[in-house]
Amino acid sequence: ESSRFRRLVLKYQKRIIMSQIEMIKGLRERTGAGIVDVKKALDEAKGDESKAIDILRKRGQDKALKKGERETHEGVVVSYVHGNGRVGVLVKLYCETDFVARNEEFQSLAHDLAMHIAALAPTCIKPEDVANDVVAHEHEIWREQLKTEGKPEELVVKILAGKEKKFREESALLSQAFVKDQEKTVGDMITEKIHKIGENIQVGNFIRYEI
Repeated sequence: ESSRFRRLVLKYQKRIIMSQIEMIKGLRERTGAGIVDVKKALDEAKGDESKAIDILRKRGQDKALKKGERETHEGVVVSYVHGNGRVGVLVKLYCETDFVARNEEFQSLAHDLAMHIAALAPTCIKPEDVANDVVAHEHEIWREQLKTEGKPEELVVKILAGKEKKFREESALLSQAFVKDQEKTVGDMITEKIHKIGENIQVGNFIRYEI
């Protein structure tokens, strides 16, 4: 009887171990973090996968910020033409070394960025890069709308600030929700690749054509 009980315990423990291995493998694929970092995050999150992802992304962002200070002199220029032939994109993506520039994962990232730009048509790279005259024009429209709704002035100021923040984020590449994974922004995706590849990665510029 005791022998049978030990076999059941071992079987149960084996299932737990296999489940943990699968979870670690999945988190590595989703975040690009190393095995040790994934294990630590899972321990800290007490097995909660969502919390572990948040921990890994935060740590990845911290590391990416440090790498972001390093100069990027290499990279690729990638083109993408949408299936209907009416939208085309050129995007320049920088990295630190020629070795990474030739890396398949880096080039795949550049292709994904070009495809995203074709689909969501960002006007600039960062929210702060959105043209001030464009924002000012939107402000006039928003203010007229709020005036029609009879909003008090002190509330209008707060609403306008919120609308501007949202407008800038929706217009800029890095703050847009990534077209292939709406749970993270393009900036999050690049940060994960920086953490995984180990080099600074920066979007140079892009051009989007549409007929």
